[in-house]
Amino acid sequence: MGADRLLDTLNLLRARTQWTAAALADELGVSVRTVYRYVEALRSTGVPIAGEAGVGYRLGVGFELPPLTFDADELSALVTGVRMVQRYADPELGAAGRRALHKIEAALPPEARGAVRRTALFVPRIDRDGVSVVPKDSEAPPWLSKLRRALDLRRKVQLEYEDGRGAFSERVVRPVGLFFWGRHWSVGAWCELRADWRSFRADRIRDLHVGEATWTEEGDFTADAFITAMQARG
Repeated sequence: MGADRLLDTLNLLRARTQWTAAALADELGVSVRTVYRYVEALRSTGVPIAGEAGVGYRLGVGFELPPLTFDADELSALVTGVRMVQRYADPELGAAGRRALHKIEAALPPEARGAVRRTALFVPRIDRDGVSVVPKDSEAPPWLSKLRRALDLRRKVQLEYEDGRGAFSERVVRPVGLFFWGRHWSVGAWCELRADWRSFRADRIRDLHVGEATWTEEGDFTADAFITAMQARG
């Protein structure tokens, strides 16, 4: 049982007046029995959680974070941003966005919490047989989560790539940034094969492996250096 999971549980309890164990389990992605353990662990640290299994849980009166202050436009921007992440990014990042929104909601004054749920700005899913303003190929490619991890850990990536003409090549790259262009994602990286900066469309990557070799983000190997190089090429 990690401290992060207990904090996630506590933030959910802060966000709403009452939760059933089943609803908490669904939000946390765990079993109902695990929720029971989380609740008991929080209680053992002095968190005043009222309620019981089969009825529901709520935080005791007075257990609140200092309220955050956002105006209506700021709240709309936050909610819309999370909805875009949930639609266009990989599932892990989408889930993280949802958790972050719960934490923000938990820290808002009670009168402002409803505004989060009422935000009427949506990012619809594509239906090829219906009408939508969002193109199908905007959805996150399967490699996005691995590329994010490689960026975070500064790991070299081995990939098999198909260019726009259908030619295949194998590369070892040092990724420095992920970019979303409205219809597709690309990864900016130093290509060891070409000894130069390259931009790879994520949906054209046919195979990918995050290696153990690492590199240091300094000097010429930074996102700023990549952007400068791309700007110089027009």
